[in-house]
Amino acid sequence: MTTTVPSLPAPGIAPERFKKIFRNHPAGVVVVTVGAGRGPAGFTATSLTSLSLEPPLVSFGIGVTASSWPHVEQAGSAVVNFLGADQEQLARTFATSGIDRFAEPTRWRRLPQGEPVLDGVTGWLHLRIEQIVPAGDHRVVIGRVQDSWAGGARSPLLFHDGGYHSL
Repeated sequence: MTTTVPSLPAPGIAPERFKKIFRNHPAGVVVVTVGAGRGPAGFTATSLTSLSLEPPLVSFGIGVTASSWPHVEQAGSAVVNFLGADQEQLARTFATSGIDRFAEPTRWRRLPQGEPVLDGVTGWLHLRIEQIVPAGDHRVVIGRVQDSWAGGARSPLLFHDGGYHSL
C-alpha cells in the first residue's frame, strides 16, 4: 500500500507580501561601482549595512540576475557612493538596465587604484571585497573599508514606499 504525504507549502511568505512589508521600511540610497576589467559597472542599492567597527566592514546585497553581478563577482574591490537628496536622477540611472550608466550626464572619475567613483556624492567608501555569501537569489558582499571621503553636510536620499525621498 502506498501512502501519499501531502506536500507542505514552502516556509516563509509570498514575494509580494515580502515586498509590501519592506516598502514601509525606509532605507538610505547608495550606488555601488566596480571596475573589474570590462569597463566600469554599477548599480543602485538600499541594502548597505555597517557590519563591524574593528575591522571596518560593510555589506550590501546584489541579485544574481542583475546586469552588474558578473562585474561585482569578478571585482576585488568596490566603491560605495552615498547619494544626497538632490541625486534622485543618478539613483534612477544606476537602477536602469540596458543603458550605459556612466555616459553623460553622469560625472565620474577613477580612484588611483582604478575603481570608478561618482562626482558630487555626499561621501564614499573604497572597499576591498573580502567575502561573497550566497543568500537565495542574491549574494551578500562583505567589504573591508580601505579609504573614505565625506563631503559637507547634505540631506541623504532615501527610498520608501516605492519612491525616493529626503529628510
